[in-house]
Amino acid sequence: MRKHFKIMAISALFCAVGVMTGCNEGEDRCDICETMTDSHDGTVYKTVKIGDQVWMAENLNVVMEDSWCYADKPDNCKKYGRLYTWEMAKSACPEGWHLPSKDEFETLFATVGGQPTAGKMLKSKKGWKKSGNITNEFFFSALPTGLRLSEGKYLNEGTYAYFWSSTEYGDGSAYNMYLDNGSDRGNMFDDVGENGRSVRCLKN
Repeated sequence: MRKHFKIMAISALFCAVGVMTGCNEGEDRCDICETMTDSHDGTVYKTVKIGDQVWMAENLNVVMEDSWCYADKPDNCKKYGRLYTWEMAKSACPEGWHLPSKDEFETLFATVGGQPTAGKMLKSKKGWKKSGNITNEFFFSALPTGLRLSEGKYLNEGTYAYFWSSTEYGDGSAYNMYLDNGSDRGNMFDDVGENGRSVRCLKN
């Protein structure tokens, strides 16, 4: 019994650092996730430690001004979380957490093996139209939520995940991290702050 317990403990440690991809067993279950409670509304979110960072393992879903459910359907908020303008995203994270900077997203990429393969490491195995290369090895579980344009049009459900960063680009725009259905990469680019994108909070 003592030997069996030791093997299980070592396996759990390997799962936590993303070494044993078999820990997923083909699913997005996160056996090593912990939880946090949002100080805004009491919602409980899964969290996961990746390297030295502790991330929410789900998209934020707190109701705020200038935030929306994809396609204005409440069920999509349950599925994906909400989409926020950059201005709202900057103050959306609960106490003790913050909107990650561009540099912090780039640290995440480096931790999971580098930008060229970060996408397949961070995507959820569910929801993407092309999921053949996805491992979700670190249980970040990014869903292809799409985005809301400032004029109210919704685009790219099933093919892109977009996350605001706190880093301003200029003239009302900011950097965001995005994952593409057709690529294994993790990407950073700038866009206008009035568009609606997902939020993942990072522990202070």
